[in-house]
Amino acid sequence: MKSIIGRKMGMTEVFAKDGTMYAVTVVEVLPNYVLQVKTKESDGYEALQVGFEPKKESRVNSPLRGHFKKANVQPTQVIAEIKGDELMNYKVGDAIKADLFAAGEIIDVIGVSKGKGYSGTIKRYGHKIGPKGHGSGYHRGQGSFANNGRCNNRVLPGKKMSGHHGNKSATVLNLTVVEVNAEKNYILVKGAIPGPRKGIVTLRSAIKTLKNPLATIKELVNYQPKAEPKVEESAADAATKGE
Repeated sequence: MKSIIGRKMGMTEVFAKDGTMYAVTVVEVLPNYVLQVKTKESDGYEALQVGFEPKKESRVNSPLRGHFKKANVQPTQVIAEIKGDELMNYKVGDAIKADLFAAGEIIDVIGVSKGKGYSGTIKRYGHKIGPKGHGSGYHRGQGSFANNGRCNNRVLPGKKMSGHHGNKSATVLNLTVVEVNAEKNYILVKGAIPGPRKGIVTLRSAIKTLKNPLATIKELVNYQPKAEPKVEESAADAATKGE
């Protein structure tokens, strides 16, 4: 198992050479620098503390500045922990890059869902709306508060009511990696992932067993222009230009 921290940048679409279109989410995956290695002997569990995205040193307080200096790493915006037995070979100061994953791998994406504010039960839980005509006075209500005939002067726990909606940790399982580019620091994930644009997400190996652990991703179209080979001038050509 392995995992890495990234930032959701938005959605787009890419095409394979045979015309297949993939709707993908672009995740910016800058190098994750290892700040601390946590082991069972010292901390009771195994994990890596990593820093993501550079930050000005003047914006870091003294304790954190010392923590970064000890790891010989530039201060970062985000400090998080990632787990995975495949990561325990990394040492303090090492960089975990986007090529940790490969195209075709199945992953889970963890993020914080978009906040919807205070919402009613129809938006929050998908309840059915009431009649809209014939004098009905019930349209978007919360439904009966009855307690199965018991008069115990309270509402039983678990009643679905209006309240704060969204802004919670959410995990989308079994998504497919379409492309990995370690030079430009991005990973394309097929489908939608939790959170708003610029939100921090964690990409990890899928934890649920699948019959087909690697998906078939067709070769994508490369729109980058090919560099033309440089033609060396002969001595005769150079002499001709000089004349």
